[in-house]
Amino acid sequence: MATEANGSGDGLDGELDGELVITGRITTASNATFLAQIGDTAVVYKPVAGENPLWDFPDGTLAHREAAAYLVSEAFGWNVVPRTWLRSGPMGVGMVQLWQDIDPDQDAVDLVTAERLPDAGWRRVLDGTDEEDREVTLIHEDTDSLRRMAIFDVVANNADRKGGHILAMPDGHRHGVDHGLTFHAEHKLRTVLWGFTGDELRPDELAAIDGVRTALYDELGEALTALITPAELDALDARCERLLSRAHFPAPRGHMPAVPWPLF
Repeated sequence: MATEANGSGDGLDGELDGELVITGRITTASNATFLAQIGDTAVVYKPVAGENPLWDFPDGTLAHREAAAYLVSEAFGWNVVPRTWLRSGPMGVGMVQLWQDIDPDQDAVDLVTAERLPDAGWRRVLDGTDEEDREVTLIHEDTDSLRRMAIFDVVANNADRKGGHILAMPDGHRHGVDHGLTFHAEHKLRTVLWGFTGDELRPDELAAIDGVRTALYDELGEALTALITPAELDALDARCERLLSRAHFPAPRGHMPAVPWPLF
């Protein structure tokens, strides 16, 4: 099932219905991922036919989960996920997402040695040793943009928030990408953004979560029924309710690793 590329207000609606032309391949991706053009607009294209089977997610659903992630991002109003939709292409129906030009000199997440630990503006996630037996620390920015992404990941049950899935934009905004492993009915949260654990959620953050939960009983819920299962939709609602009732960033739980591997 294809969904329209609508709702972003960027004036591209008519153009994005045009022919999708593949211009290259992103070989570092675990699933078939292509650079493409729709007219003058650069996009990323991930066909369903190129998805590799996974033991814990149903086959052929990753593109749909990416589209669902964008809809939830829009409901938050935080612009976490770049515009993403389902449409046909040279290899069949797939996920299409607007390409983002990042600032290569910015890093929202980093792995640093002890002597490089910054004094302020960062959160510590975990400590360990590298291949040279040096003590290293995983850190991420202490910013509103990453707080919002961390909240989004809890709600979306993101099982794969690697450091490389956080795009540092030139204006300081941070986009999250690669949301194929989301919305599972079981707890799957794996992320590098654990630095906010235990922090109290702010009133504006709680209001945004409540807005998403309310939207699940309206147009958002209707749109998501074409992309995720009823059980997954119920679990999404329950995660929103849990965040609202506890009003704090959660801590890792369960027997699965709390961070993805590799970290980047």
